[in-house]
This record gives sequence, C-alpha cells and structure tokens, in this order.
Amino acid sequence: MPATPAYPPRSAPRLYVDIELSENAEIRLDGSHAHYLLKVMRIKEGQPVKLFDDQTGEYLAHVTMIGKRDLILLIDGKTRERENSPDLWLLAAPIKRARYDWIAEKATELGVAKLIPVQTERTQNNPIKLDKLRAHMIEAAEQCERTAIPLLDDLIKLDVLLKDWPEDRHLFFADERIHETGEGSFRKALVAHDGPAAILIGPEGGFSDVENSLIRALPQSVPVSLGPRILRADTAAVAAISVWMAGRGDWNN
Repeated sequence: MPATPAYPPRSAPRLYVDIELSENAEIRLDGSHAHYLLKVMRIKEGQPVKLFDDQTGEYLAHVTMIGKRDLILLIDGKTRERENSPDLWLLAAPIKRARYDWIAEKATELGVAKLIPVQTERTQNNPIKLDKLRAHMIEAAEQCERTAIPLLDDLIKLDVLLKDWPEDRHLFFADERIHETGEGSFRKALVAHDGPAAILIGPEGGFSDVENSLIRALPQSVPVSLGPRILRADTAAVAAISVWMAGRGDWNN
C-alpha cells in the first residue's frame, strides 16, 4: 500500500495576516494576499493555505470560495504555537537601503526579537521607510516559517537610546579597534554575560571617538571583537547575531 503523502504539502502557500486567528474561523483575503494566491499561485477551491498572525501561532486553512479579487478561507486547525524568540535586539545604523533591507531580512531569519534603527554621526542620509522595511521582514518570516515577526522601532539617535537603556539588558557593541588589544572575545563575553541582550552595529566608517566613549560609559556595555578582518556593516550584523545565537540563543536547543 503506498504511503500517504504528508498533509499539508510543504509547497502550500504561507501568509502572514494582521488579524487574530482561531480554529473554524472564516477569513476573507483581498488586496495583495488575494493577488498572490489567485494570480501567482493559481490556487483553487479546496486547496490548503498556511496562515500565521504573530499573535497565536500558525494555522492550516483551505479555500472555500474564490471571487474575482478576493477569496474565503476556512481555518481547519492550529499547526504550531507562536514561537518564543530569543531575547535579542539588533541595533543597526542605517546604510544603503538595499543592504539595510537585507539586514532586516536576515535578522528575521536568524530569530531576533526586535530591530532598532540607530542614528549615529556617520549614518548615511538614507531615509528609512518603516512600512517597506517591515514588509521585507514579513516576507522573510513567511518564507522561513517563522511564527513570530521581530518588532520594528522608529529611528532613534544613539545618545537618546543610551540615555534610557534598560538596566537588565547587556549591550554588545562591535568595536573593530578592540581586536588590536587582544581583548574583546565575543565568545568569552557571552560566557560572562547571560540574560537579555542587544547587539549594536555601527555605520560604514564605524563609531566616532565621542560615540565610542559614550557607549563604553554605559555600565551595561560590553565591547566585543568580530575577528581580525574588517567587516561591512551588513556582514557584521549577521556575524554577531550568529555568534550570540550559538552561545546564548536557541541554536543548541
């Protein structure tokens, strides 16, 4: 007797919806969601769709009615609870838009809980469009099967951010000059600093001397090295998140 295929198939479309979902609920989709399912995926009545709401988890639904520009789905049941993201924030100075979008996507894939754009002295004058940045994060979560989307804060000046920094959160900041002293091992720093954390990545050209001193004056600040090679800001962000996830995150679970 042939084996029964896995259901739902892994190829089933997966979408984020900005409403709280529940079993047996009917959901009407229009706009970009309907266009994607109807025109791109060519979905038919009865076919499965996965939905998640960033609140309660992921659900399996199936299409019950198709219109010209909308469709109705019936939720069959919950497939997964909303994940518990590791308590890690990424603080990153804006760089060229395409590269910053890439940072947001990879931070989402790697499991950060929050992304905070930070204005520094050497930050490029590239306005951040939060709606488009969040759209990139949502798309990354859809494709990588995350059930939680990182929070996204407004752009904030570095001095303002540090002034109100939480007392219980370590701030690991990538200081490319610290490697010259032979100190600042990120791995050793993680052994000594458990609990809520944030990673601060500077702009192209790094932090100014004044900013470096300001960051170091924060009691929760932990200067770390990302190795002997100079990294671009987007590479540094991904590298730092990966080191933290391996040392204090959920990569070992």
